[in-house]
Amino acid sequence: MDKDKRINQDKKIIEMVSIPELFKEVSFFLGNTQDFIKRDISVDEGEAFCMYIETLVDRERLEELLEWFQRSMWEVGEVATTSDFQIIKADSSINDIGLRIVKGEAVLWILNDNGWTGFSLICPLNRFRAIEEPKNEQVVRGSHAGFNESVLTNINQIRSKMRSKNLVVRYLTIGKETNSTCVLIYLDNIANQMVVEEYIMRVQAIDSDMAFSIGYIEEFIEDNSWSPFPQFLNTERPDRVAANLAEGRIALMMEGSPTALIGPVNFFAFYQSPDDYNGRFLVGTFYRLLRILSFVIAVFLPALYIAVIGFHFEILPDDLALPARRAVEGVPYRPIVEALLLELTIELIREAGIRLPNPIGQTIGIVGGLVIGDAVVNAGLISNLMIIVVALTAISSFVVPSVEMNTTVRILRFPFMLLASGFGFYGIAIGLMLLTIHLVKLESLRSPYLTPLAPFHISSLKDMFIRMPSWLQNKRPPGASPIDKKRQGDSRWWKNEREK
Repeated sequence: MDKDKRINQDKKIIEMVSIPELFKEVSFFLGNTQDFIKRDISVDEGEAFCMYIETLVDRERLEELLEWFQRSMWEVGEVATTSDFQIIKADSSINDIGLRIVKGEAVLWILNDNGWTGFSLICPLNRFRAIEEPKNEQVVRGSHAGFNESVLTNINQIRSKMRSKNLVVRYLTIGKETNSTCVLIYLDNIANQMVVEEYIMRVQAIDSDMAFSIGYIEEFIEDNSWSPFPQFLNTERPDRVAANLAEGRIALMMEGSPTALIGPVNFFAFYQSPDDYNGRFLVGTFYRLLRILSFVIAVFLPALYIAVIGFHFEILPDDLALPARRAVEGVPYRPIVEALLLELTIELIREAGIRLPNPIGQTIGIVGGLVIGDAVVNAGLISNLMIIVVALTAISSFVVPSVEMNTTVRILRFPFMLLASGFGFYGIAIGLMLLTIHLVKLESLRSPYLTPLAPFHISSLKDMFIRMPSWLQNKRPPGASPIDKKRQGDSRWWKNEREK
């Protein structure tokens, strides 16, 4: 009987397997891996031995637990399950024991007057980096702590910010081979239970051998995988997760990944930053409008340049038309070729800067941009105007607080450039119409992606393009369908009383 058939069949219960044969059975289940060892334990009375994978267990913690068992051998029959070990039930199978071992647990067997008793010692070897500020989400004001690769540490950070009895954590296992641990976090009194069950159903429906990262899971559970727009918000900041949980959203985290996956979200959530709420509302409103403007510039500016130079030169004022004509008349290519050449060069420099070590990457970005930009202009391959357009476009794409939306903006500009090259302003209008239709139809966990514009909710406009003062935002946004729509009461009653 091969291993696959053995795994798929009902295993023998421990009572039917002799203890000397148990190690062979478990070893066969684990593929006879050589880092699976059996260790005999010396005791005054009876017998004992321990089975574990030495590359997965914390040896120091294991020694502490074994010493405790040796001191308490006489009362082992009355030991209760704790957070450090669990009693293995008599009807446990070889499959159950093997899965415990691959999770980093050590299985201890003790022979006493009651016969063989099994204990699963919970001592996995965890090596995680310390809590530090996320490099992809820099903060100006507020907490500088970020998530790390330990899901327990990450849950602790969220609970330290939300000391609520309604905060619920649900564990899920994904990947038939990896057996990765995921956690779903939400506020039971605010989150819509239908949305919670939808999220859980999508995660549990993943039928894959592996699940190594949260980004891998995202592709399985998003509503439209063919859309360039992200439908879940990725963040490494505990304060951002806590704020979204308070609005009725749900967070998914995974062991080994420092990123939380938040849903449902809308388009405008990707242009909001926690810094907007850590400062005064006028400053937050200014920078939020600046980010929305950066989206328009990054997507449409190259296309507008191509349309004007290629089709609609007459719309330029006379004072600007002559310098623009002189700048482009020496370029031997059409504007679309000029734009694609420089845009692809910028993307190559950006990608090279990311892949190389930090000091070298920064040097390549600066030197490559200066040298190549100056060389192509002197050679007459690119106009000075195109250098300005591409530089402003690249800077605008970096303003987006979300890395996923940043990538989307970089991709979207190319279809608009092609449409502008073929049809001018009419092509841009067609592309804008198709983009709007796509955004209106798009959903995140069955929640409209363009809310509160479509469907329109006037009360939610207080925290969309602008950010009104916090004391005016008394209701939660409807995008997450919270069951408790009231966020706060009248916190400035004292002002009204004083004015009376």
